[in-house]
Amino acid sequence: MMDLGRLRALHAVAQHGSIGAAASALGYTPSAVSQQLAKLERETRTTLLERRGRGIVLTDAALLLAETAGQVLGLVEQAEITLEAQRGTPVGRFSLAAFATAARGLMPLVLADLAERYPALDVRLTEVDPPQAVEVVARGDIDLAVVHDWQNTPLAVPDGLSRARIGEDAADVLLPQGHPLAERDVLVPEDLAHQRWICQQPGAICHDWLVRTLRDAQVEPDVAHQVVEYQTQKALIAAGLGVGLLPRLGRGELPDGIVVRPLRPTPTRRLFAVWRAQASRRPAITVLVEAMRAHWDGRDSADGV
Repeated sequence: MMDLGRLRALHAVAQHGSIGAAASALGYTPSAVSQQLAKLERETRTTLLERRGRGIVLTDAALLLAETAGQVLGLVEQAEITLEAQRGTPVGRFSLAAFATAARGLMPLVLADLAERYPALDVRLTEVDPPQAVEVVARGDIDLAVVHDWQNTPLAVPDGLSRARIGEDAADVLLPQGHPLAERDVLVPEDLAHQRWICQQPGAICHDWLVRTLRDAQVEPDVAHQVVEYQTQKALIAAGLGVGLLPRLGRGELPDGIVVRPLRPTPTRRLFAVWRAQASRRPAITVLVEAMRAHWDGRDSADGV
């Protein structure tokens, strides 16, 4: 009988395209994955790997076996879900992905709450951006992901995934102290023409949303500085190098030299959880979604203003 761990290693290589990527997804070293595949070759008396240039690719036989391995692993997962659902309480290891500001602004309280109430549940958090998070959940590398999108920049969720709303996160305009717009109580997109912007890189949901929102108001944004981390964005704004539009979740304390003004209509992003539909019976998913909603509802809606 073939070893399940070796089948899992083969399936991961087929999914991720390389031994290194498979090792990263499984939490192993590349050497450990290679050893598993070598043992599987001996076990099946079949050549599974062949060298091509400087790399290694799976043979046709390996690809067929990897497809069957996926079916086997799916059945094993269903058996585990059935047992967990029958027990009615969340237990075991559970992998969770969240984007940066949710990981910082929401998940610490949620995870501490779950650890206290369900000591047999071992939740492991990984920071992953929303588009990639959806992919790793769909592949089965992560059990559940916390993602977000904006109304004019929806996040595609493939078939086979379920989703649940967590809440909505408002965003505000951040201005350097002394900026002419700081004298106004409320801003509209037209006020922001000809400003130098500090935001994330193209392709990031927040960047694409900002560009679409301003263009809808006939304003072409001038993105002067492309920065991922909010801490760096705030430092640049405080130094008078531009303006920003930052969500309240995970924004943290603002340094001296920054003024916050609301934008109308209020821009909001939608937070939701996604998981594979076949795992919906897992109690761990139920309690995690409930905990996130409870802690979200307990937040101050004006946090960061």
